[in-house]
Amino acid sequence: MKLLIVEDEPNLLSILRKGFAENNNDVSVALDGKTALEMIQNYTFDVVVLDVMLPDINGIEICRRLRAAKNFVPILLLTALGTSENIVTGLNAGADDYLVKPFKFGELDARVNALNRRANQETEKVDTIIIGDLEINSNAKTVKREGESIILTAKEFKLLYYLAKNTGRIVSRDQILDNVWDINFDMNTNVVDVYINYLRKKIDKPFTTKLIHTMKGLGYVIQP
Repeated sequence: MKLLIVEDEPNLLSILRKGFAENNNDVSVALDGKTALEMIQNYTFDVVVLDVMLPDINGIEICRRLRAAKNFVPILLLTALGTSENIVTGLNAGADDYLVKPFKFGELDARVNALNRRANQETEKVDTIIIGDLEINSNAKTVKREGESIILTAKEFKLLYYLAKNTGRIVSRDQILDNVWDINFDMNTNVVDVYINYLRKKIDKPFTTKLIHTMKGLGYVIQP
């Protein structure tokens, strides 16, 4: 999993980072709410482990902002406030689970794995993405526009599917390389631009309405 841990207490952060990394997870960390929001907006994570009491933007407000922005990354709140009122507040703000401090790492690890499994199962159920007149079936690996079948290579489909999963959100070239190609791929390559051009020729050029847009200096976005 690609995990983001948001925790301002250095000793606890070190323990969590070490524990998750030892379980073969890709772990990123943030020490405050502002940094966490920027990271979540710019990178893709499978689960976010989020402390409630942060020095700037608290975990509850982060949940609210993400859900308001239609970002539904699974979030597990860590809180020292174990009353039912506090827990209800966190869940109503958009958190998927919570764990009261102090806790055993094994329980946290199990809860994070459960959130990831649940998210993957929900993704598998929703096998068709529709963007305007574009229809993408992730299970059958088929693409149609205006009812007309469009043949894509495996890499073209993976790129289109990644853009589609982030409909309305700008994704940078680095994000695309990280998610569509190997993370160790040469970051100076123009392969992303080349494949975006391939997609445009098949997805956009034969049709009146363009779906794939370049956001100068930022990346690409697919939207009606």
